[in-house]
Amino acid sequence: MDIQRTGSLAVSPDTMASLEKQLSCPICLDMFTKPVVILPCQHNLCRGCASDLYDSRNPYRFSGGVFRCPTCRFEVVLDRHGVHGLQRNLLVENIIDIYKQQQEGGGGTSEPPLKPKTSEPMCEEHEDEKINIYCVTHQVPTCSMCKVFGQHKDCEVSPLASVYQAQKGELSNAIDALVAGNGRLQALLNQMEEACKAVQDNAQRAKQRLGERFDSLYAALEERKGALLERISKEQDEKVAALRRLARRYGDRLQVGTELTDTAVRALEQSSAAEFLQSSKGLIAQTKDAAKSSLAEERPEPGFERMDHFTLSTEHAETLLSKMDFGADDDEEYEDAEEEEEE
Repeated sequence: MDIQRTGSLAVSPDTMASLEKQLSCPICLDMFTKPVVILPCQHNLCRGCASDLYDSRNPYRFSGGVFRCPTCRFEVVLDRHGVHGLQRNLLVENIIDIYKQQQEGGGGTSEPPLKPKTSEPMCEEHEDEKINIYCVTHQVPTCSMCKVFGQHKDCEVSPLASVYQAQKGELSNAIDALVAGNGRLQALLNQMEEACKAVQDNAQRAKQRLGERFDSLYAALEERKGALLERISKEQDEKVAALRRLARRYGDRLQVGTELTDTAVRALEQSSAAEFLQSSKGLIAQTKDAAKSSLAEERPEPGFERMDHFTLSTEHAETLLSKMDFGADDDEEYEDAEEEEEE
């Protein structure tokens, strides 16, 4: 029987075929790509296949954030992050990496090694050399020839795979922080909408109360009534305009954060470590900055939406009608009126 050896461990082709079957996605039937765990049934799917499964046209999908596991048909409930909220199965990923390394190494088997899905980028200085190491000093991916003879010969270098995994983890954490920041921005937007409605409702009630007071005074109060209504409307417009400006700012920030999240997620789904590392540093900085900026947003002061100071009492003397104002003290009004009469 043909036996394939890996170090001191003997593995038969049947065992390798069985392992490959276990590491295959039940949707696309290919080797897992960025597998995720579907809780609580613990079956695995490619992240891309999970996204396709969650599509509204898929028969496995129910409604809202619920779909069925294609292996056991267990109902899986997603949170507000959707498919990206599912946990990655790092153990399966590591097993796949080891399996692919074994296949690429040959290991005495007649089966051809697995072909990479995408071509590896080549070094600009040495066109025949693949980018296979990472320069820690300059923080750029490079090739072995650059380390031996080129511009990175005196630099500190590190294996490309280890830096790739580290920066992928860092970007994943930054994405999580950005998603949380986007959630806070969405909550602030909802608060702004509620505050706008409260200002409008309170202003409307203040107008109604003021109108009821002035209905009994008619002509003598009509001019003053218009002036006071204009003050209410002015403050209402100013407050609503201020809240709208904040809401637009939060909306713009949320849109930028969402687009940045999508860009970062697409970067995580790249299968090439070198391609990922060529853009990962900028993405990490952008996502961190966006996540931090969502924590320092301006908010209205407590009670900003209230309009209670537009309360008017109509129990005043007719001689004081022309001096009525919001929140004015009756005794002070009488004293002011007497002083004006004396003058």
